[in-house]
Amino acid sequence: MSGLPQVTTGDELPGRTVPITRAGLVRYAGASGDLNPIHWNERTALAVGLPGVIAHGMLTMALAAQYVAEWAGDPTLVRSFSTRFTRPVVVPDDDEGASLELGATVKAVDDDGTVTLAVTATGPDGKGVLGKAIAVLRA
Repeated sequence: MSGLPQVTTGDELPGRTVPITRAGLVRYAGASGDLNPIHWNERTALAVGLPGVIAHGMLTMALAAQYVAEWAGDPTLVRSFSTRFTRPVVVPDDDEGASLELGATVKAVDDDGTVTLAVTATGPDGKGVLGKAIAVLRA
């Protein structure tokens, strides 16, 4: 029997709002080794044509994958997670940062209990920041 919550095709998972702050970007940069200044320095980000400091794409993906794993109740149930980065998340230099809205819809439930989710991640401007985000969870 699967440890996954019982779902059927078309069900929507409860959404979650995740804050992304400049301090969080600096911590992620140190942990990941991605010290590109576009993720922490406004001058550099603007100089290369960005609208401001942007979150690491892999951080955005990791937050979406964490959302799925927490919904599943066990991160080992996540068999795969794939996505494309479609739009950056601009993170203002203030105490609030940016909000990432996460959600998912059940695309399929296979006979063996495998669940496929279409995951959404929406930036503060209301536009999607991940495209074709798909999570497959094993029974």
